[in-house]
Amino acid sequence: MKTDKQTLQIAFSKSLTILFSYLFVAMAYGMMMEQAGFAWYDSLLVSFTVYTGALQFVLITFLSSGASLLTVTLTALLMNSRQTFYSLTFLLEFNELPLPRRLYMIHTMTDETYAVNCSLPLNQPNRKDVMLLVALLSRCYWLIGSVLGGILGQLIPFDLMGIDFCMTALFVIICIDQWENATVHTPALIGFGVGLGALLVFGKNSFMLPALLVTSGLLLLMNKGGAK
Repeated sequence: MKTDKQTLQIAFSKSLTILFSYLFVAMAYGMMMEQAGFAWYDSLLVSFTVYTGALQFVLITFLSSGASLLTVTLTALLMNSRQTFYSLTFLLEFNELPLPRRLYMIHTMTDETYAVNCSLPLNQPNRKDVMLLVALLSRCYWLIGSVLGGILGQLIPFDLMGIDFCMTALFVIICIDQWENATVHTPALIGFGVGLGALLVFGKNSFMLPALLVTSGLLLLMNKGGAK
């Protein structure tokens, strides 16, 4: 990938919202890891290998309690199944990429990078390069925040009661931003309705995957029917 200065500047400006959110959320994660008895390099290792904020917060409890590998695996599948569906939006674009780059783009598609990528105009110059740089920069933001949180947690005594709510707050802000920028709200309303129904039927620990499957099926049917 040949990246010029202008493309890098565009990617950085697009990733600024991710920078401010990731930095503080990752710092909160690093602090909680330190409070649980793990060093800053443990936070760095987990952030480098897992890279999904919601699961990383849950992993703190799992690592502290010695949860089984099966429990961790099933939880990861149910919590992060939504990210499997994100790349479907960019299926045609990703198919044009070399395999290593395609795999990286798919596996670094988080809620935040997905939101930024969806906001990029289709005629954006070097669109695919911007998307890759946003993913790379976002990864760096999270890693840096995790390390800073672990170090600050050792130096400054924080009362961390309720700090894990920052991840929920981040998701709410992303949802509001997408709602304001969208011209058609039908998909969001369908997702909300199906998600609520799945929550009532399957419970909070198992609703994500069936909700995504049903929502994706309904949107595919709408697309075939000619709806926007």
